[in-house]
Amino acid sequence: MQRREFNHAACFTLLALVGVASPVRAQGLSALSNADALGGIRDALATGAKAAVSQLGQSGGFLNNPKVRIGLPGVLEDAAPLLKATGQGKRLDALVLAMNQAAEQAVPLAADLLSKAIKNLGVDDARRILTGGDTSVTDFFASATRTPLTEQFLPVVKRSTDQVQLADKYQSVAGRAAKLGLIKSEDADLPGYVTSRALSGLYLVIGEEERRIRQNPAQAGSALLKKVFGAL
Repeated sequence: MQRREFNHAACFTLLALVGVASPVRAQGLSALSNADALGGIRDALATGAKAAVSQLGQSGGFLNNPKVRIGLPGVLEDAAPLLKATGQGKRLDALVLAMNQAAEQAVPLAADLLSKAIKNLGVDDARRILTGGDTSVTDFFASATRTPLTEQFLPVVKRSTDQVQLADKYQSVAGRAAKLGLIKSEDADLPGYVTSRALSGLYLVIGEEERRIRQNPAQAGSALLKKVFGAL
């Protein structure tokens, strides 16, 4: 009974996502087994995770991608032009470069934990991903991996940002800005800020890869992905 309910719920949800109410396509979706539906979601997540880690874990993966590029937080970013006008431009650029390079160096560490999260994906998780909208993949990975990945990323990020002389000044200025309510308190710690942004960027790109598979299952590569998402 649970299997039948999940399959029908998944089918109607997937139809709603693409705005399709065709009886022929509905029949194709309802014919999918629970194992195929769950396996298809797992394959989509695994494909997205692998692509995201590869894309972001290379030189320029964060810095050259405006969607995930890590800049200074809030008011500090707004003050950057003024600081550059006072001769701090090269040092600020070095800090931003170090932040993004730190994220690029940390991202490959995520591969194993992302893989374990996907293997542990259950029916309830799959249902939430199917019905959760554009942020469902991000929400799933964040809830399953953000805490342990933060612990893994922090030492790598700290080693990289510690090499920049301006890092200490960032901590001091950001700390004062946080006390004044100008930036979030968690953004006042440079390694913590970079780690948080790195993970958010990673989850974002995974979600984009998963949506790409939904939109073009014929190019997905996996026979199961084509079967599940091709039924849309």
